[in-house]
Amino acid sequence: MGANLKDRTIVMSGGSRGIGLAIALRAARDGANVVMLAKTDQPHPSLEGTVHTAATAVEEAGGRALAFAGDVRNDADVTRVFEQAAERFGGVDIVVNNASAIDLSSTQDLPMKKYDLMQDINARGTFLMAKTALPYLEQSDRAHVLTLSPPINLAPRWAGSHLGYTMAKYAMSLVTLGLAEEAREAGIAVNSLWPRTTIATAAVRNILGGDEAMRISRTPQIMADAAHVVLTRGMDAGTGQFLIDDEVLASAGITDLSPYGGEAESLALDLFLDPPSVTE
Repeated sequence: MGANLKDRTIVMSGGSRGIGLAIALRAARDGANVVMLAKTDQPHPSLEGTVHTAATAVEEAGGRALAFAGDVRNDADVTRVFEQAAERFGGVDIVVNNASAIDLSSTQDLPMKKYDLMQDINARGTFLMAKTALPYLEQSDRAHVLTLSPPINLAPRWAGSHLGYTMAKYAMSLVTLGLAEEAREAGIAVNSLWPRTTIATAAVRNILGGDEAMRISRTPQIMADAAHVVLTRGMDAGTGQFLIDDEVLASAGITDLSPYGGEAESLALDLFLDPPSVTE
């Protein structure tokens, strides 16, 4: 199966910045083809990067890129991005469900417009990407759907803290759980990947606590390296799994996580993960 992603074609939702872009650039260093479906066509006043600057970065890193300015909530956009990926690169091998919306408001404070946005992007968008990809993935000898979503933790405190967001993220994870079973005979691996700690992204800075939250977070590169391990292993390493970044890296012999930054003494555990003392 090989240990790299050279000439493999990845279709990713989002990816203009943050974890998605880091995953794309890691794949590009192998010589992968990266197709990005993202909304940021023009520069955003408070967010770095567009789908076009991301595509340029992919090509500078050694990959081939196709930027598609569109919306994962739009059926026609999703259909067309897969058509264009197949036309340009001859097929699709990997889908990365990276696009996600977040609002941690309580039930009473969460506007239904925000609830609908999270459901449309996280739940429906992930399902739509996977559904649309299936005919293409069935033609690949190393097909994989990787979704950035957490283990389904039914400890009441998670739903109790931010019910709307929890529902949307767990819906993404249910796509992994169900599709892995549905696509098993077709040889399509379906897994989820989630970080042990918060990751230094715009969402963490803007929603979870500014510069202090960034200080106690690891860089997106840890998720990129973990995703690379998962995607280069393929079906033989399992399907229907909810994988955590540091555990994936440890399984590949990578135990020194200091290059990924964050102050080791005060790293913040990510959402939906209980500390060891809670589960012992």
